[in-house]
Amino acid sequence: MRHLLLFLTATAALCSAQVPKPPWAGGSPAKATAGSTNSQAAEQKPETTFKVDVKLVNVFVTVTDDHGAPVGGLTKDNFQLLEDGQPQAISVFDKESVLPLSIVLSIDTSLSTRKDLPLELTSARRFTRTILRPVDALSVYEFSEVVDEVVHFTADLKAIDRGIDRIHHGSATALYDALYLGSRALVPRQGRKVMVVITDGGDTVSRVDYKEAVRAAQEAEAIVYSIIVVPIEASAGRDTGGEHALIQISEDTGGKYFYATSVPQLDDAFRQISDELRTQYLLAYYPARRLSDSNFRRIEVKTSGVPASPVLMVRHRTGYYTSKSPF
Repeated sequence: MRHLLLFLTATAALCSAQVPKPPWAGGSPAKATAGSTNSQAAEQKPETTFKVDVKLVNVFVTVTDDHGAPVGGLTKDNFQLLEDGQPQAISVFDKESVLPLSIVLSIDTSLSTRKDLPLELTSARRFTRTILRPVDALSVYEFSEVVDEVVHFTADLKAIDRGIDRIHHGSATALYDALYLGSRALVPRQGRKVMVVITDGGDTVSRVDYKEAVRAAQEAEAIVYSIIVVPIEASAGRDTGGEHALIQISEDTGGKYFYATSVPQLDDAFRQISDELRTQYLLAYYPARRLSDSNFRRIEVKTSGVPASPVLMVRHRTGYYTSKSPF
């Protein structure tokens, strides 16, 4: 009887190791440890685990109609997923409501934002009250010549308000540093990971460059939403290069960018972000045999089989890296 129990225990462990779980499903992922080919050694070490070469790739997808409104109610059969042009089997399909949400709210406090900062903070407070649920968490960063985390991840609205009250002005702008550090903070978080950046788009003193910032966001699986505050659209002091960088990182991560020249436009941008985060889809897959040696795998998601549908726009991260950043 004792030998039978040992056999059943070893069999259960083997089955568990062969089926990796999504990170939010609980339990530790299977360890990539090779087992011995010697059957006698295997009998002497029943705790040996077995190598699993597949890694679940998460793709959070936003679908909107031709008016920009989020489209809900789609099913797994309405999506086609490809990696490097090769069709992939969707192993996990879910809606946003079952997944916790981690948000990094990064606020530009450089000298150029002095006039509009109080209004931006008021709008940001309204956003936190709209989006946060008990299972979610939000962290607040301020950035000028330095980047500071003023509130660590929490769902406590009073703690968030106290942190926002402590935000103070600086001089220069370390935008790329803020994107990089916010992304790094999101890496260990579970579920969906989002960064909302409020800025006028300039960068003057960052230690990392745009390439490092965007790669950090992609490695964190962060969805970046950029709210670009432009008080005077025709101003000669506008940093259009910084604006284009924000637009690109938003598109590459499956997020969106907004221009805001007034408080109503700020509030509308936050409302649209909140609406989208409530109607996202999760598509996850175990990559099939890879045909490319590139370190970057390109992802494409299409919709199909939606009867009488308008033109649908699909947004998601453009791909992922197979190795960690050297930065």
